[in-house]
Amino acid sequence: MTEDGFNVHDIDTSVPHSARLYDWYLGGKDHYAADIAAAEKVMELFPRVKQTARSNREFMHRAARYLSELGITQFLDIGTGIPTEPNLHQIVQRATPTARIVYVDNDPIVLRHAQALLRGTPEGHLTYLHADVRDPEQILAHAREHLDFTQPIGLSIIALLHFVTDEQQPYQIVEKLLEPLVPESHLMLSHAIVEDPEIVKKVDAIYRAGGTSVRARSFEEITLFFQGLQVCEPGIVPSTEWRPDDTMTVHDEPAVYAGVASKP
Repeated sequence: MTEDGFNVHDIDTSVPHSARLYDWYLGGKDHYAADIAAAEKVMELFPRVKQTARSNREFMHRAARYLSELGITQFLDIGTGIPTEPNLHQIVQRATPTARIVYVDNDPIVLRHAQALLRGTPEGHLTYLHADVRDPEQILAHAREHLDFTQPIGLSIIALLHFVTDEQQPYQIVEKLLEPLVPESHLMLSHAIVEDPEIVKKVDAIYRAGGTSVRARSFEEITLFFQGLQVCEPGIVPSTEWRPDDTMTVHDEPAVYAGVASKP
């Protein structure tokens, strides 16, 4: 699956991982005792975490449908996470069966699921790269082998950048990923917002036990990810307020803000 010799069996289940915590929040089954313990601690600090995770996932569904309706037929999804149906490719391929999707994640459990997904899809329509968002050059090099960079691309970065610290230059990462995309390409992005700094610090300490930092950002900081882009209506808003429809199961205001924007 990977060109770097990565062994999918090299999975450390003794420490929590952000993707597996997210799986627990969504009611999935691909997590371990360390993940459950950490997730329950997070829930004690932030009781709405499950609703927030679901509202974020539902935003992805609506945003992907929106971009499909605009005619975008290829997507680069970074920070894919453990598959929870419907996945992005299932959403967009309902409208366009030949749509192409490149999934990217750094969790070996996601890789295991990706291998199963690839076996059940037409060749070339779905591919997976085991890589980290902090290496945009590697991601773009792989994506160029599978997507047509002369046509618009939907860049999906959902609930990922709050795991990238300021020192790791998240804004520059997004700029690098957007740079080679042609006009009318779109960014769909969601990000945790700061509600209570003290709770954020405590949640960060839980995630750090698994080697991941949490950097929730202010509304103003989140909007900077869309700098230079044309933000689509209704703007950068709580995820439940982004083009709500009757498919939604969560309506409470979450701690995640989201938006979609086009590259001029």
